[in-house]
Amino acid sequence: MSMTKKPISLEDFKKKRKPLRSINKEIHAKASKLHKLALYITESVGTIGFFLIIFAWSLFWLGWNLLAPKDLQFDPPMGFVLWLFISNLIQILLMPLIMVGQNIQGNHAEARAEYDLEVNVKAEEEIEVILAHLEYQNSLLMKMVEKLDMNIGK
Repeated sequence: MSMTKKPISLEDFKKKRKPLRSINKEIHAKASKLHKLALYITESVGTIGFFLIIFAWSLFWLGWNLLAPKDLQFDPPMGFVLWLFISNLIQILLMPLIMVGQNIQGNHAEARAEYDLEVNVKAEEEIEVILAHLEYQNSLLMKMVEKLDMNIGK
């Protein structure tokens, strides 16, 4: 009778398997100082606090330069400067709000990835249980084949 090659045991499989790694930690560890600075600035600008600072500064600048006495105004409004400010106000205020939204979306994507990892780890554990059962059944079958070979040979 021809024997098929014995499959790898579950223990050998577990020894060969590489441990799970945190790709976020690896990327952060490999990032250069400039990359980390860019991330810090992006994360800082993409907050409601930064938006409120920009908004408060814009109101202060506009109010001071329109309402303060002429000799105390640090940037007296000329017609085009005021209209330029008003036209750029949307851009100035939207930039941090867009970044806030992107940061929130990034946090959601990271949470989904973490959940996917949990699901995959659970699936791997279930597969290991199935493999253990198959390995046990395989060992029983191999013993039966060996007994049959011995009985047929006599």
